[in-house]
Amino acid sequence: MVANLAVTDLSKLTGFESFKNFIDMLVDQHNLCKVGEVYHDFQNGGYTGVVCLTESHLSIHTWPENQYLTFDVFLSNHLKDNRPVTRLLYQRVKEYFKATVLFEQIIDR
Repeated sequence: MVANLAVTDLSKLTGFESFKNFIDMLVDQHNLCKVGEVYHDFQNGGYTGVVCLTESHLSIHTWPENQYLTFDVFLSNHLKDNRPVTRLLYQRVKEYFKATVLFEQIIDR
């Protein structure tokens, strides 16, 4: 899934800590295996983050000055069908940000 989202609550678009905690909770809830992560706060308040999973990855980039973020999540279907979990993660992220979808592309791989 790849999405561009509009967000009005700027506090969730600045500083990555809250989002990191939220994603860590989701990773644990769905028995995913995190193998690495990188987060970075930018001077304008936005942040970027990439979480590498044995199942693949997720990433986020925020622009509070534009009330905007991009989100990407991919879970491989090699050993089991992860499409339901992928869709659920995406849905939970939209709910977390109370986001409006500007663009989304669902790619079944």
